[in-house]
Amino acid sequence: MRVLFDNNVPAPLRRHLVGHQVDTAKEMGWQELKNGDLLTAAEQAGFQVMVTGDKNLAYQQNLDGRTLALVVLPTIDWSVLKRAPATLVDIAAAVGRATPGSFEALPHEPSPRRAPGRSGPQI
Repeated sequence: MRVLFDNNVPAPLRRHLVGHQVDTAKEMGWQELKNGDLLTAAEQAGFQVMVTGDKNLAYQQNLDGRTLALVVLPTIDWSVLKRAPATLVDIAAAVGRATPGSFEALPHEPSPRRAPGRSGPQI
């Protein structure tokens, strides 16, 4: 599947989308395009899925009639994502099951794992 990362998506995430062709908005020269214009450019260029961290995009744009699927990340913080392997698997699965015009927002922000031997703040 051809996947576009919105400007706010951490590029290292691409390593977890094995089997997909991933480009970033910046690589495409689209870093200045916003919302509807970016969706249109992506569709016209043949992208099938756009991954974004913009949780409001589906509410700001009319997605009816779009061929581009949207996958919304639970967070755009790479330091959090890379420590949440189950979330990385969920993101890859969401991209894999995307269909033309679909929208999927991954639930809740993953919580980073605690360091071994730590039980949380001491009172």
